[in-house]
Amino acid sequence: MAVAEMLDAAALAGDYLDLVSAPFTLPRSRVLVFREGDGVRVHTSEYERGLEECRVLDALTVLDAEGRPLGIHDVRPARVYFTGPGGTATLTFSDERTLSVGGSSGLRVRLRRPDGPVEEHLLVDGVALHVGADRWVTVGPSDHGAALRATAAVWDDWFSTCPAVRADLQPMTAFCWWVLGANIVELPSLGDARAIVPSKIGYVGLWQWDAYFIAVGLCHGNPALAREQLAIAFRFPQPDGQLPDVVHERGVLATSDDLPESDRATLRRAGSQIADPSVPVPLTKPPLAAWALRRVLEAQDDPAFAREQLPRIVASQDWWFAGSDLDHDGMPEYGHPYSSGLDDSPIFDGPLPTAAPDLGAYLVRQDLELADLLERYEPDADVARFRERAAATQEALMRMWDAERGRFIAVGGGEPQSSDTIVGLMPLLTGLLPDAIAETLRLAIDDPRRYALEWSLPTVAASDPDFSPEHMWRGPIWVNTNMLIAEGLDASGYAERARDLREQTVALVLHGGGPHEYFNPHTGLRAATATTAFGWSAALFIDLAVRLS
Repeated sequence: MAVAEMLDAAALAGDYLDLVSAPFTLPRSRVLVFREGDGVRVHTSEYERGLEECRVLDALTVLDAEGRPLGIHDVRPARVYFTGPGGTATLTFSDERTLSVGGSSGLRVRLRRPDGPVEEHLLVDGVALHVGADRWVTVGPSDHGAALRATAAVWDDWFSTCPAVRADLQPMTAFCWWVLGANIVELPSLGDARAIVPSKIGYVGLWQWDAYFIAVGLCHGNPALAREQLAIAFRFPQPDGQLPDVVHERGVLATSDDLPESDRATLRRAGSQIADPSVPVPLTKPPLAAWALRRVLEAQDDPAFAREQLPRIVASQDWWFAGSDLDHDGMPEYGHPYSSGLDDSPIFDGPLPTAAPDLGAYLVRQDLELADLLERYEPDADVARFRERAAATQEALMRMWDAERGRFIAVGGGEPQSSDTIVGLMPLLTGLLPDAIAETLRLAIDDPRRYALEWSLPTVAASDPDFSPEHMWRGPIWVNTNMLIAEGLDASGYAERARDLREQTVALVLHGGGPHEYFNPHTGLRAATATTAFGWSAALFIDLAVRLS
């Protein structure tokens, strides 16, 4: 991207930085700045801790010589501007743990610490606010001009790789690129590893599924960092090949033993035999690893990286059949809702474990992807077993087809789960469905009583009793499920309908005002409890924008 375009991308992203849904932060920093009255408040971003637990400053206000607060005038990626009759000031970063405030002569900065006294400091050349590991702020002098230049350089470097897309999609693409940069954190236990977390607001870790989706969007501008996300996700396989659900700064989340006791109690109440508290339940995410690897390698080929990661993906795929086919019928199951990525879906209202059509489709797709990747990067490998297993899994998947209902049905603890959910559309991903069944699913997607709502596609059909437009995976639209269904339509011969769904999805994000975690399917706006500036929504918007351009 040319320099002028780079500067435009930063400016376009800045138009979305409201300090409410998008905080002021810096790549690799754990410091978050939000709007608070005429000033701002400051928090840290920590694993498994909410913002209220991570308060640093309850208020930071810039005052003029008369004691009047300067209001926030503008926010750009590299600085927050304050203005008032008595002067102007800016807030930026000196380093990843230190804020810097500077401005006109005679200005003061007022700090209100949590449950502590209010203090004021004359700005002079600048004031540095260093956030310690205990969240205590140490106040000292700052070379504010140098801090402004350094922070601008960090963001200029990041935006220099922002993908150029169709003009109507460029402003949101620039903001989504900001989201990915803003959500970079370091995981000290992994050396200098850079993880792009789902959100610095409450999701501070590298979730396996999120890493795949984030890498697919990120690779359009920074393929090396995209590969790094996959490398972290694949770095800690269990001895049997299972990949952990989460890699975080304290270790990994790989079994129910790593969950809080309240979560284990909920699992036991579900009535699953495998929820015996003495038997840990594996926690992972759906098998889209080979799909993500292929997409990242398409952006920039790296045979050495491919050969390094493929054995780990093969071992993970083998684990699904050896370690998660809990009733030994040839179709693996989800042993815990967390492993599905769709935690609150009504397919888990019944007993566990749950055999689900989405899992069957992912497993078929992954075996086929593995065969193709191994043929390319390990030409001496015997890939017949992957194609044979894909065919056998496809046969097992077809046994989930309910001709009377006209959809694929999940089975929980041996009992059919009749809810009409988006997982029943995922078998389109295999590209192997009989034409009549593929057409039945396409008609469901276009049925306004079920899935063809104005903003498409709800995660539970609008006609289903379990539909709830605001409740996580029980109705709201998620960008990743829309994207997967579009891929399924492509694989099943519906290229034009796939493109329409991609257009609907980018229109949803534009209408909703940003890449939120999930959206109300009636209004197209952020659902009330959804996280903002969400990593995979941002990354997949970028991927869709590039494809549509």
